Amino acid sequence: MPYQLVKYALSSKYPRTRMFTATVDLKDNYDVVIIGAGGHGLAAAYYLARDYDITNVAVLEKDYIGAGGTGRNTTIIRSNYLTPEGVRFYDESLRLFKDLSTEFDLNLFYSERGHFTLAHSDSAVRTMRWRAEVNKHMGVNSEFVNPDFVKESCPYIDLTCGGNAPIMGALYHPPGAIARHDAVAWGYGAGAVKRGVEIHQNTEVVGIDVRKGKVIGVRTNRGYIRTSKILSAVAGWTPQITDMVGIRTPIYVRPLQACVSEPLKPFLDTIIVSGSLHVYVSQSSRGELVMGGATDPYDLNMMRTSLEFTEGLASHMLDLFPFLSEVKILRVWAGLCDMTPDFAPIMGKTPVEGFYLDAGWGTWGFKATPISGKTMAHTIAKDCEPDLIYAFRLSRFEDFELTGEKGAASVGH
Repeated sequence: MPYQLVKYALSSKYPRTRMFTATVDLKDNYDVVIIGAGGHGLAAAYYLARDYDITNVAVLEKDYIGAGGTGRNTTIIRSNYLTPEGVRFYDESLRLFKDLSTEFDLNLFYSERGHFTLAHSDSAVRTMRWRAEVNKHMGVNSEFVNPDFVKESCPYIDLTCGGNAPIMGALYHPPGAIARHDAVAWGYGAGAVKRGVEIHQNTEVVGIDVRKGKVIGVRTNRGYIRTSKILSAVAGWTPQITDMVGIRTPIYVRPLQACVSEPLKPFLDTIIVSGSLHVYVSQSSRGELVMGGATDPYDLNMMRTSLEFTEGLASHMLDLFPFLSEVKILRVWAGLCDMTPDFAPIMGKTPVEGFYLDAGWGTWGFKATPISGKTMAHTIAKDCEPDLIYAFRLSRFEDFELTGEKGAASVGH
C-alpha cells in the first residue's frame, strides 16, 4: 500500500477536503438558475463564477451529479469534424480539456491516444479525405492514412474484418483522447462551489413561469425560486423543459447503449471507430474495453439495454479483433441522446427572454463540455451569443441554415 495513502487515511493532520458542501435550503431568488448538474451545466456555472463573478447561481439536478449523459458516455474527445463551424468549436474544447487537470488540481486521466475513423468503402474513403482537408484548412492535425498505417498503429486489428468489410483506409486524428467523465463533472462542480455557486441534487424542476415573454421563476419539488435567467442543460430531457416555456425544437430523443469488458492487459493504445460496422472502442486505464455503437433506431425516452445490441456489437468487435472471442462483457448501460436533424447542437438564446438552451448534443456532448460551458456562460452574462456558437443557434432551422455535421457524427462517439 502506498505510504501517502496510509498517511492521509490514518492521520488527523491530513483531513480530506470535501469536494462538495452539504446541501443547503433553496434561496428565494437567484441571478441564474441552471437546470441539469451534468458536465455542461456545471461548466457553465463554473465559468459564470470564474470569468464574470456571477456567483448567485443555483444548479438544480433531479437526481445526482452526472447522473445523465455525463456519466453514461464513452469519454472520447476529438475535433476532426466535417464543417468549419464544428471543427473550430470542438478544437477549442479539446484545447481547454488539456489544461483541466491542472486547473482543477484533479487527475482527469486525460490521455491522448490517436483517433482512427475507419473507411470500408469508396464513399467512406471520399468522406474521410473530405474531412481531412477541412481539418487541415482549420489547423487541426488530421490526415487520411492507408491500411498499412492502421495496422502498424494497431497491430491486433484484422484489416479484412473477417472478409465482410475490409479496411480501405482511415481518418487519423493524433490529438484524439479519452478522459474520466465523472471527474470532469466533479472538477467543474467543485470549482463552482468554491466560488459560491450552489448545487442542489434531488431537486426536480416541475414548472417554469413566464410572464410577457420573460422568465420570472422556477417551480421545484422543494419550493419556488424567483429568477430572470434560466439555462436548460438537460440533454435527453430537453423536450420536457422546453414544453414548460412553450418553445418548439426539432429535437428527438433516442437511446444509446454502450458496454465495458472485463479488464485485459493493455493492447489497444488507439481509439478505433467504424461507422460502417457501427462500433467504436478504446481501452481504459484499468484495462477494460469501452465499446459502443449507433443510437437505437427509434424514439424512446428510456434508459434500458437489450440483448440485441450486445450481440450485434460483439459480432462487429470480433470482425475487428477476432482474438477477443472468449472475453466477457462486464456490464451494459444506456443513455438518452437529444438528436437534431443536422447532427449539430442547439445553443444560445431563445424566443423567451431569459431562457437559454444548451441541447441537441446527440452522441457528441462530452467532448464539448469545456467550450459549451464557456460559451454559454458568456451568452448568459452578456445576453448575446459569441461568434463560435452562432451556427448552432435555434433559429437556423427557421432560416434553413443547417450546419450539416452528419458526416462526422453518424455513429455514437
